[in-house]
Amino acid sequence: MKTFKDGSSLTEREWRAIFLRSLTMEVSWNYERQQNMGYCFSMLPAIRKLYEKKEDQIQAAKRHMEYFNTTPYVSTAILGISAAMEEENAKSREYDTSSINHVKTALMGPLAGIGDTMLWGTLRVVATGIGGYLALKGSLMGAVLFWLIFNIPAYLIRYLCLKKGYALKTDFLDKIWRSGMMPKVSFATTVISLMVMGAMVFYMVSVPLAVSWGERSCLVNLQSILDEMAPGFLPLAVTLGIYGLLRRKVNLWQILLILAACGIAGTFLGIFHIS
Repeated sequence: MKTFKDGSSLTEREWRAIFLRSLTMEVSWNYERQQNMGYCFSMLPAIRKLYEKKEDQIQAAKRHMEYFNTTPYVSTAILGISAAMEEENAKSREYDTSSINHVKTALMGPLAGIGDTMLWGTLRVVATGIGGYLALKGSLMGAVLFWLIFNIPAYLIRYLCLKKGYALKTDFLDKIWRSGMMPKVSFATTVISLMVMGAMVFYMVSVPLAVSWGERSCLVNLQSILDEMAPGFLPLAVTLGIYGLLRRKVNLWQILLILAACGIAGTFLGIFHIS
């Protein structure tokens, strides 16, 4: 069978199994060790291939039951590195097995920072902005585009990280940082994320005022005045208010109750109208 890389004991069958199993990374998430069971489950095809003795397989599985947590879509980079290190350990009995978990621990944080920024903070926001806007217009393509815009790049990244993680081993992040690309990528993704979030506030947060005065012939509507002077001012004010409450550690359910109470009371008093 064709190998993943020249000289590797692992074949495409094992790598395919590792990739598919990585999709379950958060299925067994727990508060004590978080993604550890999903990580160990993903490593089992490599462990079974690399170690013939049952005792060695058990010891390797125990190593990967330690605490683990990072962005699931880039976790495959660490899986690839772990597989490479397990392969080295299988070849040399003098290999320091403690280094396998040390490397995992060292990479969790940096990869989570990259993954959270690029995938959760940028790609998901962009997909939600485009898909949500179309969905609010009544288009079924909103759900379809959200799924495609997020999942195609995310799963491609998951697959490429697995291959590159094994190929580059522990030099994976070091080479990226030394190239000088990461600061530029992080800055660009942050700018895009903020732009999309600003657009989402304007289009998706609605605070329709019903306050008006004057006679029917010269009726003045407060909403129209605000729309002309400062479009999107009220949605921005509400969003910043919610952000302020979150910064003060107010629970999300309490914020939802406050919004619901304000909306009901404001509608009853004639301040808001149902759009």
